Amino acid sequence: MRTPIVLTVAAGLAAAAVAAVLKPEPPQLGPQQTGDADLAATVRAAVDDPEGLRGLAVAVIEGDRIRVAGLGERARGGPVVEPGTPFEIGSIAKPLTGMLLARQVAAGAVGPDDRLAAVLPGVTGPAGEVTLAELASHRAGLPRLALGSAGAMVRTWWAASTAGNAYAGYDVDRVVAAAGSTEPGGDRGTVSYSNFGAALLGQALAARAGVGYPELVRRDVLSPLGMTGTLAATDAGHLPPRRAEGATAAGRSADPWLGAGYAPAGVGIWSTAEDLARLTAAMLAGTAPGADAATPRFDAGDDRRIGYGWFTSRHGDREIVWHNGGTGGFRAYLGFDRAAGRGVVVLGNTTRDVDPIGLRLLDVRGDAADESTGLDGWIGAALALAFTFLGGLSLWSTARGGQDRVTVLSDATWAVVSLGLGHRLGDWSVVPGWIWPLGAALAGAAVVPAVQRWRGLPLVAGAPPWRRWTGAALSAAFAALAVVVIAA
Repeated sequence: MRTPIVLTVAAGLAAAAVAAVLKPEPPQLGPQQTGDADLAATVRAAVDDPEGLRGLAVAVIEGDRIRVAGLGERARGGPVVEPGTPFEIGSIAKPLTGMLLARQVAAGAVGPDDRLAAVLPGVTGPAGEVTLAELASHRAGLPRLALGSAGAMVRTWWAASTAGNAYAGYDVDRVVAAAGSTEPGGDRGTVSYSNFGAALLGQALAARAGVGYPELVRRDVLSPLGMTGTLAATDAGHLPPRRAEGATAAGRSADPWLGAGYAPAGVGIWSTAEDLARLTAAMLAGTAPGADAATPRFDAGDDRRIGYGWFTSRHGDREIVWHNGGTGGFRAYLGFDRAAGRGVVVLGNTTRDVDPIGLRLLDVRGDAADESTGLDGWIGAALALAFTFLGGLSLWSTARGGQDRVTVLSDATWAVVSLGLGHRLGDWSVVPGWIWPLGAALAGAAVVPAVQRWRGLPLVAGAPPWRRWTGAALSAAFAALAVVVIAA
């Protein structure tokens, strides 16, 4: 029986019309602003595309003058960002941990070449032989993360898929125990970024000081600088009030990252543009506790050097000292040019990169300040396109030549589920949202030939029935799991 073309087109258009109402809508930097109006205007000029951003808190430091502005929203449909709005700052905590090392070295409490095992009780095995300086400069040869088991890897994948807390359950004891089963790799001595190494460094310094890491960083760095809006939240009860809410660049809400073990690497660290401006001003003046951490000590490749946690990059004849940060729902950048006496802080409450904004505010031009789609963005774009169209294409193929009803029903289910996965997991700040209704149109159009063929098909055919039913059961199980991912 020939499928009526008019009916097929009508079904596709109807599905597209419904999907157009539900299509992905990535966040967009709004017109709201607080603080320094001139700075807010300068920031907007530095943003080449407001899509994928929701709110920004920005500070510019020039000599003794600090200007701060807030732009956009703290949360979807929520209050405006203010200069004192707390954001997750992620790995900007690593320079703070490096400053703790520099401070303890200056006080004679530790030496940069002290072995980890001699400073952090409980560390055994080859990882205990790495030095504090190697940990602070990502030269210890340790992995980026120490997940420890297949279950931990699955949980981390799940958190990444659902914008959840990737560090749940990683307390200090668990991180220390993981060091015992970790062996430095062959890249020891070269810079290879490691959250695990930074976490071990911070916990070692805290152990030597006889206090927890949150208390140590507050006592030795934050309080002397008057950074009262900066804290390490080790559980949900410690999260700051009136904080920004994180989201992916596609608009999916993200859970805060919490995990005491990885706090020195940037998990659970919240700050404000005002506070980080105080830190930047003190680093420019050389008066911050442990400011020597920013002294470049080791080659990091690509015109970069690294000290204790701080990177120094050359841009033409200029040198920028900097670090950035990223969590499940936030991005941050702090950089300063000692020669020019200028520094910037940029905090954003989505996963869209803010480094280019910071570099433009530092008057760095060229490729370094150009925005580009990173690996995560390309992966998100691929997920958006694949899930949007593959389900409909599979259903169309089955509807035109399927062997049995089980196959048709399975593919019809996945046509819907795939659209949901594309909506939820795709990066729609990279891929235009209007593409999603096209996938819905394809799936909707495929329903017509599927329904037409249904009556003439047996329940199961081809392979032995037990194999077909087993395949159908597995397909249903994976579809159920996908629904959980969509709903999470």
